[in-house]
Amino acid sequence: MAHIWILGESWVTNATHFKGFDHFVSTTFHSGVDPLQQALQAAGHEVRWMPSHEAQQNFPGEKSELNGVDIIILSDIGANTLLLHPKTWLEGIPTPNRLKMLRDWTLEGGRLVMCGGYLSFAGISASGFYHRSPIEEVLGVEISPFDDRVEVPEGAVARVEQAEHPILRGIESTWPILLGYNRIKTRPGTEVLASINGDDPLLAVSQQGKGRSLVWTSDIGPHWCPSPFVQWDGYQRLWNQAVEWLCRV
Repeated sequence: MAHIWILGESWVTNATHFKGFDHFVSTTFHSGVDPLQQALQAAGHEVRWMPSHEAQQNFPGEKSELNGVDIIILSDIGANTLLLHPKTWLEGIPTPNRLKMLRDWTLEGGRLVMCGGYLSFAGISASGFYHRSPIEEVLGVEISPFDDRVEVPEGAVARVEQAEHPILRGIESTWPILLGYNRIKTRPGTEVLASINGDDPLLAVSQQGKGRSLVWTSDIGPHWCPSPFVQWDGYQRLWNQAVEWLCRV
């Protein structure tokens, strides 16, 4: 059993409703973490989810506070959320650089994962802000300085590149469609296990010092990763085997 933290996959929507002369405002909270969290928990792993607002406030700034954590997954959470602790943003008080801390934690044996989304990698309008960040250094990929989203509303099918890799072993070669992803480039030493829409990496892994990293450039759930994909038997098996590979000594 692995101890896994998922950071991100939450958002707040503020809507203004106009009904003729009258109008009102509503605010709702949303989460996209369920497909991945449920898949990991079903495999017996211990999963802690930190929505973005909680991660901004409470994600540790010191490596010692991550003792016992095997894997950290960043999913649709922009770099600014971890860079700008409320004490720094609101009070001008210096706080640890948590991106550097995560880089060092990975190099010293941690397991780091980034999943795609509008605030992953470069993200929408490049506001994910991971280009040239300490996180980029340990993902085994080059992140664009520009908006890196590839929207594929007609659907794109992944191509398995290394069917015998432990993460993909036993998973059928024909996958359900995906509707988008972040376009990245891999660095030397990074293995592309699955690609999409030609030769763009979808799933890639690398050794980082004493640690390991994994990138999944599509989403973990709708909209880019639609319901037929998350309900597919291969979804849970892929993520369970990914955890096993990441934690392998």
